[in-house]
Amino acid sequence: MNKFLTLCALFLVFSCSGGDRYIQVSGQAQGGAYSVKLNMKGVKVPAETIRDSIDALLVHIDTTLSGYNKRSLLSRFNAGEPIRPNALFLQMYGFAYRMWERSGGAVDCAAGPLFDAWGFGFREGMLPADEEIQVLRSNCGMALLPAELPLENGLLVPARLGFPRLNFNAVAQGYSCDIIARYLYGLGVKDMLVDIGEIWCDGRNPSGGPWAVGIDRPVDREADSVIGDEGLTGIWSSGGAPCGVVTSGNYRKFYVRDGRKYAHTIDPVSGYPVQHNLLSATVISSEGAGVADAVATWYMVVGLEKAKELVSADSTLEAYLVYADEDGQMREWVSAGFTLKE
Repeated sequence: MNKFLTLCALFLVFSCSGGDRYIQVSGQAQGGAYSVKLNMKGVKVPAETIRDSIDALLVHIDTTLSGYNKRSLLSRFNAGEPIRPNALFLQMYGFAYRMWERSGGAVDCAAGPLFDAWGFGFREGMLPADEEIQVLRSNCGMALLPAELPLENGLLVPARLGFPRLNFNAVAQGYSCDIIARYLYGLGVKDMLVDIGEIWCDGRNPSGGPWAVGIDRPVDREADSVIGDEGLTGIWSSGGAPCGVVTSGNYRKFYVRDGRKYAHTIDPVSGYPVQHNLLSATVISSEGAGVADAVATWYMVVGLEKAKELVSADSTLEAYLVYADEDGQMREWVSAGFTLKE
């Protein structure tokens, strides 16, 4: 979750017969652009109120969970300051703990010091020594924390927990989509697409068809800076069902030192950046965008073969996996229910 700026705008997207009236709320938040499209049919709240409420929710998420906002509850907790956690902070922690258990430790939001040490967290770092990694592994991680955070007269005291540091980056954007979606469902919205870097969608788009999302094509350029993608692999269609859509990949963030690439996906169990041929994982989850976000990270930690096993065994998930074969050529694997069109 990057530096937060919110600049909301409200647009009429499309109108058609039958009472459908789509609007779009968009702006800048969490380090990038966001867009929320929804059908106002049957909704009695004015569009301007919805815009302002989405704005307020995004600000609340930032002041609670952002590791880049130095006065957020998370940043103050990570600095060792006793805080009075709000409901969102406690809910996020509980969700992160459950995903840690579900993933067998592959998604660990209390492994922040390991990400910092490799230069992919909230602090500067690069190429830590093996001895430093071993010390960090023994002193961080969800395994050292309780399933529920203990409060003392409403206060959470980091020192009572061994002063852990938390980093919710693996789940925060997807979870933010779920928060916005829950608000819209509460208003009676049935057709929506919430895009805050990750996506939640349900129902139909303004043209009456299912929502469609372009899937990135990974491009692995050997460089010292963050890289982007070039073009699309294809278009995924929701079919009208509610689901979260998240892509995670090592092709966007890495650095190269002494001829070796260090990916931003850190295995919390080993303490080291992953070394495998899985380039990206796009995950569809009927449970929520937060779950899809966490699972995409999980797959990027465990690699191609384990990811294929996991998605094939879970009826709530579908996945599109891009990997490099033995000759370095880009290949793809698509689960049975993932509808991808060229």
